Amino acid sequence: MSTFAWFSTASLAAWVWLLLGQGFFWRTDQRLPPSRGTRTGPWPRVAVVVPARDEAEVLPLSLPSLLVQDYPGSAEVFLVDDGSTDGTGKLAAELSGRYGGLPVTVVSPGEPEPGWTGKLWALRHGMALARAREPEYLLLTDADIAHEPDSLRRLVAAAAENDLDLVSQMARLRVASFWERLVVPAFVYFFAQLYPFRWINRPRPLATAAAGGCVLLRTETAVAANVPEVIRQAVIDDVSLARAVRRCGGRIWLGLAERVDSVRPYPGLGELWRMIARSAYAQLRHNPLLLAGTVAGLALVYLVPPTALVTGVWTGDAVTAWAGGVAWAVMAGTYVPMLRYYRQPLWLAPLLPVTALLYLLMTVDSAVRHYRGRGAAWKGRTYTRPETAPDR
Repeated sequence: MSTFAWFSTASLAAWVWLLLGQGFFWRTDQRLPPSRGTRTGPWPRVAVVVPARDEAEVLPLSLPSLLVQDYPGSAEVFLVDDGSTDGTGKLAAELSGRYGGLPVTVVSPGEPEPGWTGKLWALRHGMALARAREPEYLLLTDADIAHEPDSLRRLVAAAAENDLDLVSQMARLRVASFWERLVVPAFVYFFAQLYPFRWINRPRPLATAAAGGCVLLRTETAVAANVPEVIRQAVIDDVSLARAVRRCGGRIWLGLAERVDSVRPYPGLGELWRMIARSAYAQLRHNPLLLAGTVAGLALVYLVPPTALVTGVWTGDAVTAWAGGVAWAVMAGTYVPMLRYYRQPLWLAPLLPVTALLYLLMTVDSAVRHYRGRGAAWKGRTYTRPETAPDR
């Protein structure tokens, strides 16, 4: 066989493994466990903590959805204005007065102390205030996340009835522009490939992760895990949080959301590029060897199949063409469920290699930014040497 035939065969073998041996990551049926209706007694008290930095654009679309929750128990919202310059805190107070519903406390902790990322500094302040109310659960949700009216009730019921310490839903991200259609469903697909939801949700888990936009956390578990202090430098705070909870014996569930949506727009490639490049190299622990392995892996798994098919047909190499074509077909087939979840046309499935190439370039750019001292930049702050998901 030719050298290219060996590469195409190796890529096909990788796809057979991913199809069958990676926790069926491509399936989208890990959804919030339905309530069995077995609750007795009063509903537990919940405190909702929302860190917000310069979120005046999206807050009118998200905060009212929290205020009108039909939660049967006691709940209140703590919005932590993390040094905003666009009037986020004032707008939050205005929205609270306009919509009523759950009580809202707006606070600002000032600039983060050294060694803290901004979001986790805000969460620390909000969680401390919330714990003074002695809630049984904390809902940690981002300022760009909109919740259907029954979202909180369903989250608490799932946690209480299944004895879960952390319940997290990956919010359905906005998909409106061409670039959002090309990049966003793949973002969730790649995340699930790296952290298969079934592996996370097993009684004996094989992976650990959470989705930071929507996390319901048992308060006593947060105290036992010493969060957010133990993860104060983490840029990828959701995975770090999940690992901290798991280390103290907590039970975790992660799935795709049906009633929780992100309203943040990423209309152009530039916005999406910055969002992904901000933390891609942190996910690789700033390790050049992991970067090289990731680039090689992406190339073998996603770029070799279409290249092999075209090359094999052009040169008359039947083995190369066949292996590349089958690998590409398997790749596209595994992407179809995610496209359906996002209600996107299925003709995007064969374009996954194009999206993978973009992610490869974004990852390399993330490393370049790191070594140039720009690190993880977000809304005017740069973390030149942040930590990622510490294992301590």
